Amino acid sequence: MTMRRESFLAHVQERGEYETPGEADRVARVVLALLGAHLVGSVRAQLAARLPETYALILLNPLQASEPLSPERFVRATAAWIEGATEKTALWDIGAVLSTTAAGDVLTREVLLQLPRGYDLLFGHPQPT
Repeated sequence: MTMRRESFLAHVQERGEYETPGEADRVARVVLALLGAHLVGSVRAQLAARLPETYALILLNPLQASEPLSPERFVRATAAWIEGATEKTALWDIGAVLSTTAAGDVLTREVLLQLPRGYDLLFGHPQPT
């Protein structure tokens, strides 16, 4: 089920404790663009189908990553793209966005299969080792 843009932003804003929807929008765009660069095929399309159109297009249209980023490098890349962010705040930003994607357990597992080990923590779904 596709989430409405206003609802998506409100959830990101609440979870990230951002002062404005604009801050939530900026963070969502960065996180989803970086995530989209690491996903392929039907998994990326299924995740995009749950997002508002604006964010679905961001997830679907990134340049493909030349190599998968480890979770640590994903956090650093996010921090680099968000003005004034640190790795600690980027980790918070990532959690606010990924926890709002409402992927469900099955799709989240499929997404995690396409990503390097450790992304489960970024999605808030720790997997047994």
